[in-house]
Amino acid sequence: RRARAALLVSVVVTIALYWLPMGQALAYPLVLLSTLAHELGHGIAAMLVGGSFESFVLYADGSGAAMTSGNHGRLARAFISAGGLCGPALAASGCFIAGQRGQAARRALLTIGCILVVALVLVIRNLFGWIFVASVAGVCLWGGLKAAKDVAQLMILFVGVQLALSVFSRADYLFTDVAQTGAGSAPSDVAHMAEALFLPYWFWGLFCGSLSLAILWLGLRRFVKATS
Repeated sequence: RRARAALLVSVVVTIALYWLPMGQALAYPLVLLSTLAHELGHGIAAMLVGGSFESFVLYADGSGAAMTSGNHGRLARAFISAGGLCGPALAASGCFIAGQRGQAARRALLTIGCILVVALVLVIRNLFGWIFVASVAGVCLWGGLKAAKDVAQLMILFVGVQLALSVFSRADYLFTDVAQTGAGSAPSDVAHMAEALFLPYWFWGLFCGSLSLAILWLGLRRFVKATS
């Protein structure tokens, strides 16, 4: 019951953000959160295929860029690009699964906080990104170490809801071949996938969008089954 109530509160608060006079300003950090999940998805994917996560910058306009290195083949390059596109859905699904139990939620927050601290030391390369990631890391570490179990559940499920919604609210990026970031224009992730795997970029946008929806459905399905 506590888990279902926490999820319901998260959804209600999220809806309220779009109706409050200052709702867009209050939701601004949540946009940055989805960018963080996206760029970390690229970096983690690169490490999974034997490459290196070199750096990550986060810009005030909500965009970001991850730099990776490695002698990658076509499939590996496409996997790294897809890692960013599916990163928010994977993170959201993980939050839903962790939100089933209070103790699991605390462990998840502690894990996220530790990962972000490592990112601060090793890969964050601009001041704005450092300040934001340090703030998120601090909140997560507090939630993992000090928050009551019901508060930790609410925190992790609220993050899950925001990341899940970003799959839809930022879906237009799946169908453009040019990415506009704080550093200027560059080929988008789906354009990189098209270059590596030959099919048109919109196909890979549809593929990654469908995969993200499937990942979200699996996470929510597991949450619903565990809390029924």
